Amino acid sequence: MEPLNFILLGRSGAGKGTQAELLKKHFRNLVSISTGDLMRKLAAKDVDAGERIKAVLAVGGLPFDDIATTLWMYEIAHTIKKDEGLICDGFPRRLVEAQNLDRFLDWLERKDNTRVILLDVSKKEAFRRLKARGRADDNDEAIKGRLDYFDERVAPTIKFYEDKGSLICIDGEQAIEKVFEEILNKLNA
Repeated sequence: MEPLNFILLGRSGAGKGTQAELLKKHFRNLVSISTGDLMRKLAAKDVDAGERIKAVLAVGGLPFDDIATTLWMYEIAHTIKKDEGLICDGFPRRLVEAQNLDRFLDWLERKDNTRVILLDVSKKEAFRRLKARGRADDNDEAIKGRLDYFDERVAPTIKFYEDKGSLICIDGEQAIEKVFEEILNKLNA
């Protein structure tokens, strides 16, 4: 059987990283790629793009539209083996990214084995969680920027997957174990 691939969508603080780790433990042959991790890694480098990303992340913005696509396409192409599944942690965000990823997964012959999971949490709950975790880029202004961005720009991506009939909506405000249980139940349905 071909390995499953997962696209995890949700606001910042929805628990995408946590659920990605649980999926990796459960399915064992999954590789998780996080755009946030790739951006932070680039921001730490002493290169022009790194400096720009660092400045944009400091105010909760998102860098140049195609940089995220470039980073995760490169990472997928250079990391994922044939017998491994993929977890897309927090991407795609923009509609054009979803369309690019869709075509890329189709080219890799992985599209039919891909599940799109939306961890649905309210803006208020996401803000509370982000304040509690206290990462360096989780100041009030940055958090507000990321949450507003989700409402403005990620909604069309969610609709894209919903219209295709491939969106699995999960109540992300439950306890971590309950969220994972709901994911497994809906995957088996």
